[in-house]
Amino acid sequence: MLLVAAIISLAFPALVLAAAARDALSFTIPNWISLALVAIFPVAALAVGLPWRELGLHAGIGALVLVAGMAAFAFRWIGGGDAKLMAAVALWLGWPALTTFLAGAAICGGVLAMILLTLRSAALRPYVLLGPAWVTRLAEPGEGVPYGVAIAAGALAAFPLTRFAAGLAL
Repeated sequence: MLLVAAIISLAFPALVLAAAARDALSFTIPNWISLALVAIFPVAALAVGLPWRELGLHAGIGALVLVAGMAAFAFRWIGGGDAKLMAAVALWLGWPALTTFLAGAAICGGVLAMILLTLRSAALRPYVLLGPAWVTRLAEPGEGVPYGVAIAAGALAAFPLTRFAAGLAL
C-alpha cells in the first residue's frame, strides 16, 4: 500500500509542474490538469489513510478557495485557469499547508512579475526577441503574467507539509 500511496502522491507535483509549464508556454492552464487533481485526490486520500474529518476539511478549503478564485476572476485579477488550479491545489494541501501555499504563491508571483517587467523593459527587449518564441511572448509588453508558475511554486513549497508527501518517504 505504501508504494501505491507514493505513486499516487507523485501525481500532485507532476500535475502542478505541467500546469506551470503550460501556462508559461501558452498563458493557459488546461482544465484537464485541475480536473485530474480533483479526481485523483480521493484516491490519494484513501491511500494515505486521511481521516474523514480531515477529508471534509480539505474539501471545504478547496471550495472556499474556488469561491475566492471565482471572485478574483470576476474582478479580472486572475485568469479562470488560475482560479481552478488554486482550488484544486488547496484541496490537496488542506490546513495548515494552505498558508504556506498562499504565501509562497504570492511571493513567487511578485518575483515573477518583476522578472517579466524587466524582460519587457526597453533595455532588454531587443535581446529577448532573439530567444525562443515562448520567451518572446512572455516579454511582450501588455501580456499577462502566467500565474500558474507562481501557483506551482507555492504548491511545491507547501506539499512537504502534507500527509501525501509522507507517502513519498518509502
